[in-house]
Amino acid sequence: MANYTAADIKALRERTGAGMLDVKKALDEADGDQAKAVEILRIKGLKGVTKREGRSATNGLVTAHTAGESGTLVEVACETDFVAKSEPFIALADKVLAIAVATEANTVDALLKADLDGRSVQEIVDEANATIGEKIEVRRVARVHGETVVSYLHKTSPDLPAQIGVLLAVTGDHEQAARDIAMHIAAFSPTALTRAEIPEAVIAKERELAEATAREEGKPERALPKIIEGRVNGFLKDNVLLEQPHAKEPKKTVGKVAEEAGISVTGFARFKVGV
Repeated sequence: MANYTAADIKALRERTGAGMLDVKKALDEADGDQAKAVEILRIKGLKGVTKREGRSATNGLVTAHTAGESGTLVEVACETDFVAKSEPFIALADKVLAIAVATEANTVDALLKADLDGRSVQEIVDEANATIGEKIEVRRVARVHGETVVSYLHKTSPDLPAQIGVLLAVTGDHEQAARDIAMHIAAFSPTALTRAEIPEAVIAKERELAEATAREEGKPERALPKIIEGRVNGFLKDNVLLEQPHAKEPKKTVGKVAEEAGISVTGFARFKVGV
């Protein structure tokens, strides 16, 4: 029987983020040698990278960096919440974010091809994939520019890393107001800053659905135009940031609160893990 303890299993899991069964098998094969067990996990993990490609990575974290007039937001995904809160996975996400900031990558493809000491981000992710034994992927990256950019990271569970991340660009100087709007974005998930950013095809579809629903409800023909426009306006107010009721002051829109604070929102990005 291999010479290792429950504490050794725990230490190796924390070091690699690998599953219990994989860790025990590696320690058995390595006769309790931690360093050798790590090598075994990597070798066996690399063989299984292709097999994991079709698996679902619905957990993970969102991380952000801001510096003056720019901000970067990255989502890194994994399969389980155990891995999402493990030190190796969090360290990997921090490394990916740092490379995204340094290279100013604004697409996943560009980020995965970015170089760090002669290795691409894709190679670094594949190595972590092998060691941890789960499907890991860099899912999204966004960059926001403006006079001032603030970030907000939100934990949906206290024992997990941030699951929602927001970047907000504003003009004007009112940090608290900007932070409040960033928190609002995290909670209310707007899809556009202004109505002009909503694609015409999306509005046309909403109008079509509104008409079909009104007819199904038996509304009078003469009332249909007003009902349809009312419902389309309701959809736009739900999705356009500046028209949403502010989370802290629901009698005012986000646009009005920003105006009263002397700031103007010029852009934002929002990620939620798995969405």
